[in-house]
Amino acid sequence: MRGLAVALTVLLGTGLAAADPALDALVAAYPDHLAGYENNQLVFKDGTSLPIDDGIRGKSFERLLDDPDIKDQFALPYPLGTASLKPPAANEDPGRIRNQALFVKMYGDCRNGEVKARMKAVPWLPSRGGGTVMITTVNGVADQLAKVSRDLEQLPAEMTRYLVPSSGTYNCRVIAGTKRLSVHAYAAAIDLNAKFGDYWQWAKTKGGTLAWKNRIPLEIVEVFERHGFIWGGKWYHYDSFHFEYRPELIALAKKGWPK
Repeated sequence: MRGLAVALTVLLGTGLAAADPALDALVAAYPDHLAGYENNQLVFKDGTSLPIDDGIRGKSFERLLDDPDIKDQFALPYPLGTASLKPPAANEDPGRIRNQALFVKMYGDCRNGEVKARMKAVPWLPSRGGGTVMITTVNGVADQLAKVSRDLEQLPAEMTRYLVPSSGTYNCRVIAGTKRLSVHAYAAAIDLNAKFGDYWQWAKTKGGTLAWKNRIPLEIVEVFERHGFIWGGKWYHYDSFHFEYRPELIALAKKGWPK
């Protein structure tokens, strides 16, 4: 029934709009905010809208990162699961393309103090001394992270060192070397223990090519993906201890999109 309701909402207005799997997944992933889409506009429940496609084709990778439209967010499908994990190809960064206007609209602008008011403390592996982390309640992120924590506590004890202490959730900052707000600025991401993390900007390249690195056990990745979080370890510009809430990408991956 919920899928039917989403489809009706998406088609509302013109009666002729062609369904778009990516946009359908986006609307379904954020039902508290999104009402549907029509006439190249993503429509919010408060009656406002954002343009979906800016009409610019052949964008460079750098432009996709710095100035993406909403449709660009789906340019690179997220490879769900770990069974066939392999190092990503050059510039294969599924999930790093983010339309900032959309994220600010949903989560608030931390530069105006809007994000902090929507956060709550979530127990983080409390039986293993993880304490609490501050995370947004918007889009149910806090509830999903609580489920992640509960599932992680079921993993063997030797996994604890990768998870405790956490290296942080909320941080009102831009991504290093850019003007783009980090997902941490929306309190919708968590970094695991940086002692065991690998990050592309810490690495040296050989002939301009990055050598992919990861020390985070894949059992941990599977838990996060189960609850709507994507993993930065699946990026060519890897951030192996970073997880962010992107349920639309997970949902599309489960459907095998694009087919």
